[in-house]
Amino acid sequence: MQTSISRQPVYARQGMVATSQPLAAQAGLFVLREGGNAVDAAIATAAALTVLEPTSNGIGSDLFALVWDSGELHGLNASGRSPALLSVAALPGGQMPTHGWLPVTVPGTPRGWADLHTRFGRLPFAEVLAPAIRYAREGYPLSPVLADGWRRGIQAHRRREGVEFEAWLEAFAPAGFGAGVGEVWASEAHARTLERIAQSHAADFYEGELAARIDAYAQATGGLLRAEDLAAHQSEWVRPIGAAYQGHTAWEIPPNGQGIAALLALGILDGLELPDHRDDEYGLHLQIEAMKLGFADAKRYVADPQHVDVPVEKLLDPTYAAARRALIGEQALDPEPGDPHSPGTVYLATADGEGQMVSLIQSNYMGFGSGVVVPGTGIALQNRGHNFNLEANHPNVLAPGKRPYHTIIPGFLTRPDGTPAGPFGVMGGFMQPQGHVQVVLNTVRYGMDPQQALDAPRWQWTGGRVVEVEHELGAGLSRALQARGHQIKVELNPSAFGRGQVIWRDSRTGVLSGGSESRADGQVAAF
Repeated sequence: MQTSISRQPVYARQGMVATSQPLAAQAGLFVLREGGNAVDAAIATAAALTVLEPTSNGIGSDLFALVWDSGELHGLNASGRSPALLSVAALPGGQMPTHGWLPVTVPGTPRGWADLHTRFGRLPFAEVLAPAIRYAREGYPLSPVLADGWRRGIQAHRRREGVEFEAWLEAFAPAGFGAGVGEVWASEAHARTLERIAQSHAADFYEGELAARIDAYAQATGGLLRAEDLAAHQSEWVRPIGAAYQGHTAWEIPPNGQGIAALLALGILDGLELPDHRDDEYGLHLQIEAMKLGFADAKRYVADPQHVDVPVEKLLDPTYAAARRALIGEQALDPEPGDPHSPGTVYLATADGEGQMVSLIQSNYMGFGSGVVVPGTGIALQNRGHNFNLEANHPNVLAPGKRPYHTIIPGFLTRPDGTPAGPFGVMGGFMQPQGHVQVVLNTVRYGMDPQQALDAPRWQWTGGRVVEVEHELGAGLSRALQARGHQIKVELNPSAFGRGQVIWRDSRTGVLSGGSESRADGQVAAF
């Protein structure tokens, strides 16, 4: 991958799908050509990604989506809650493990697909999931980035001990399968599960046979997730939150997602004059400092708003942004959260020819998730509970029936006149809001096309004064940032900086332009 040499964006008018796996993009395109709309294409692509990129997501994932429809932006929070039996007291040694049953929360993805389809879908649900079922049953060859992540996942999983991990190897590392590039993987169990979800409009996952199998496996292997937790799960339609930058507005899902971190940073940057050249050390310094302050507040206040009051309006108030902006100086700072009560987070994008556009992200966590697979189902469960805080008085403290701080975030951009520019996203843990900020700046401030905005060299703040940069950023810029007090680390693994997709719509002509960055196997499929 060479971020210094950008591929060209793709242009089309009738429909477009951009995602990190070419066959998944083709699944969405197929549904568009069959008469489906952008939401149908998004669901088809998302379901296919559970098969085609299980290194990053699965049927046991969570999902968030932004949908532009009929002149309005809609938000869906399809993240799950912690089991009723899970509490800090249930954790061995008072610590939350990264893998196994304890960090497993209720998967929200299947119901998220169904809820999107009920409200906006056009084709029958079973028809929308058909490409994913076919790929699972017939198999497909692994692409290069996928194969690399799969092999690393197998190596990591072999080091885990416990009966709850045994079914994972059967599902993702069967005898004779080495996860080589071009090697074919199929899963009849995954196909049958997707069929049950398709036939029941996802109800079987939460109240039927699939729910009973999840419950039985949890009880047999030490898990706390129960059928009652699954039956109680509901998605939530939410009002998106936004922040202005140079007249444009970037939109995110409100907490419990971390998208507000990107909005906080953009609000700070909107009052600063960035240099005209993108790769200017002072401009990068300002961006990093704004992002650090945004993260400090997000990690202090983001939690499940059904359990605590999250001060979203106060955090996004321009007066608060100005107060935070005033903290930025010539040298790197150690960020601390502010007090907004005082005065003064696999990504895909779709679009159809009628104006509907979708920004959707779904994910397990830490690659394959918890490492727990329900035998005979292909259901790999997420480990989102790892992002709970264990401090007693923290807003994001672990509690039964609560949604954790969530890293996955879809983005959307509108123009100064309120017309939609389109969906965008950058997946990858805590890189996501940082990727959102950089894509917005590349687009709005520096006039890059979708492909350029994605392929441009990236930075990532990781804590304290440590900033990881891609080697394409150059030694000169790295030294200049070090002189400002940043501890620069050159990271050679491209996947550390996320993998994004963008689709913009021209407000005059309706022409779509899309990008799928070169850090992944992705593709823009269009007609």
